Amino acid sequence: MQIGLYLSNVPARPLERVLKRVRGAEEDGFRTLWFSQLYDYEALSLIALAGQATSRIELGTWVVPTYPRHPTALAQQALTAQAASGNRLALAVGLSHKVVIEKRLGLDYGRPVRHMREYLEVLRPLLQGEEVEHQGQEFRVRLRVGVPGAEPPPLLLAALGPQMLGLAGRLADGAAVWLGGPHYLGELAVPRLREAAERAGRPPPRVVAGLPVCVCDSEAAGRAAVAEMVTQSAALPSYRAVLEREGARNPEDVGLVGSESKVREELERMAALGVTDFNAVVAGAGGEPESARRTLDFLAGLSRDGGVAG
Repeated sequence: MQIGLYLSNVPARPLERVLKRVRGAEEDGFRTLWFSQLYDYEALSLIALAGQATSRIELGTWVVPTYPRHPTALAQQALTAQAASGNRLALAVGLSHKVVIEKRLGLDYGRPVRHMREYLEVLRPLLQGEEVEHQGQEFRVRLRVGVPGAEPPPLLLAALGPQMLGLAGRLADGAAVWLGGPHYLGELAVPRLREAAERAGRPPPRVVAGLPVCVCDSEAAGRAAVAEMVTQSAALPSYRAVLEREGARNPEDVGLVGSESKVREELERMAALGVTDFNAVVAGAGGEPESARRTLDFLAGLSRDGGVAG
């Protein structure tokens, strides 16, 4: 299992400081840097710049919402970032959430599964340089896009429920999963992804699991830091459903918190379940000012050593 790092711009930082953090992640030895897509920098534009500032690290989106972007526009944008980064992009897309799409953007969220199925049916061949002739209920597209020097990037789908996991296995290269613990991953996500990919005649899917991590001495302080980090997102219905499937009473229950050896054991457990990539969202424990740096150093060391075996 490869070790990656989540890059958030909260609190907001000037662009040069963000790119300095990008260069630092590459120097530390992380396999992938996952760029947030919130309400500040646009992730793919930032990745195009980051690609010019780095030479090795994979640069992934976590994740680009589909509703505000026509698939042809996203294909062009992604392929441009791919060319600018020397073909190091990992493109993760997702539905976002009903409260965001309808209440903040004023768009219809009425048929999310149909929307995503058609979106991937258009986006994937466009990324591969193919001519698309799609006449659906959501999209009607007849064109081809092409960016010199851009190879098709791996396409991941933010997937949590059975239907979206099925789409990720059938029409994408894998899934990006947030807040899924070992029970959810082992009993639903990984088997569903693998089954859908196998039935579609596709290679084994990439499974990217994102979770908060805090290497610390005081587990109580670490859990409190994780709770502060994820409580807001854990209140969204899709994430609440994942936590319920996990059997987690509180969102901090799925965080990886404790000593280096304890966190490593949890990572090895995830790798054994079939998780191929870990997206670490680093939390710093209150009262332990070095815990965030300690966590980064620990994870970077694992990445430099080739990741974690299950």
